[in-house]
Amino acid sequence: MAVYQKKGTALIHGGIYGDKTTGAVNTPIYQTSTYEQHGLGENTGWEYSRTGNPTRAALEALIAELEGGTAGFAFGSGMAAITAVLTLFKAGDKVIISSNVYGGTFRVLDKVFKNFSLGYEIVDTSDLALLEKSITPEVRAILVESPANPLLTVTDLAAVAKIAKEHGILSIVDNTFMTPYLQRPIELGVDIVVHSATKYLGGHSDLVAGLVVVNDSILAERLGFIQNATGGVLGPFDSFLLIRGIKTLGVRLDRHVENAEKAAAFLKNHKAVKKVYYPGLPDAQGYEVNRRQAKNGGAMISFELYENYNIRKFFKALKLIALAESLGGVESLVCHPASMTHASIPKEVRDRVGITEGLIRLSIGIEDIEDLLADLEQAIAESEE
Repeated sequence: MAVYQKKGTALIHGGIYGDKTTGAVNTPIYQTSTYEQHGLGENTGWEYSRTGNPTRAALEALIAELEGGTAGFAFGSGMAAITAVLTLFKAGDKVIISSNVYGGTFRVLDKVFKNFSLGYEIVDTSDLALLEKSITPEVRAILVESPANPLLTVTDLAAVAKIAKEHGILSIVDNTFMTPYLQRPIELGVDIVVHSATKYLGGHSDLVAGLVVVNDSILAERLGFIQNATGGVLGPFDSFLLIRGIKTLGVRLDRHVENAEKAAAFLKNHKAVKKVYYPGLPDAQGYEVNRRQAKNGGAMISFELYENYNIRKFFKALKLIALAESLGGVESLVCHPASMTHASIPKEVRDRVGITEGLIRLSIGIEDIEDLLADLEQAIAESEE
C-alpha cells in the first residue's frame, strides 16, 4: 500500500522502489541476458532478459502506476512501442489517426502496416461529430495525440474514449507531449497510452525508449505476448536511465511549462509572428477542453512568422536554441516539421492538415527564460527581409 498521494512523490517512490536484496535505494542495472535455474522448471522468476529483466520490470511497474493502468511495457523506441500496439490488429482492420500526428506514426502505417492490409484514415479527431461519422465496421481503434504534433490540436479524450467504447473499439492516446505528470488518459477512459519516453520522461536527450500502458488484464496479456514474441525490448541500462529521468520529471516540467507560458506570450505579442499554436493560451483551439483534461498547456509551442521573415535565416541565427530533431530535453530545441519530423507525410497531406512550410516548432527547455527570449528576439530580427 502506497504511503503517498501526490504525483511528485510517485515519480520518485512509485513502481518497484529500490532493491530488496541489498537495500539499494536505486534499482540496480541487471546487465544480464540470462539467469541460472535451480533445476528443470525451477527458477527465481527470471529466465531470459527478452522475456523479463528486473531493471526493466521496475520501469514498467513505475509507468503503469503513474498512468493509472494495469500493466506497463518498455520498448527500444517510441516507434517500437507504437509498432507493438499496432500489431494487436489484423489484416482488414482500420485505425483512425489524428489529422496531425508524429510523422513516424503515419510512416509506419503508410509504408509498413499497409503491406499487411492494416488500413488507416486521417481524421480531425477534435471534431467529434466527424470522428463518429468516420467509424465504419472495419475500424478497430482510434489513435489520438492531444495536444497533437506539431499543431498542438486538442482532442477531448474522455469523449473519444466514450465513442470508442460505444463502438466496441480501442482508444489509444500518445501522451508523449504531456506525460502522466500533466495528463492521465486512462483516468478519462482510454484503453492504451503510448509514450516516446525519449522525450520528457527521459528528459536529458541521452536515451531512446518507448513505453506502453494498458487499462486491463486482457490487453496486458496480449501486449506482453507481442513484446516477448517480437523482442523490441528496452535494455537494462536505458531502463535504469529512464527511471532516473522520471524521478525529476515533476520539477523539470514545472520549469518547462513556466518558461513555455512566457515564451508563448512573447511570441503572441511579437510583431513578426503571424500565428502561435499553444494550448495554454486562452484563445487557443481546445483551450477549455485542455483545461479539463490536463494540468496546463505543456511546453511545446509552434508558430509562424509573417512572409517578410525568412525562416532559413531564423534557424541559422539562433545561438542558444539548437536546431534538432526530438523534444522534451532540458535544453531548448527548434525544428522545421515540414522537412524534419513530418517529412515522411506527403506534402499534399501536410498542406491539408495545416503543417505549412513556414511552421516552426519549439521545445522549450529549462534554461533561464530571459536568455531564451533574447535568442528568439535576435534570430527574428536577423530573419527580416
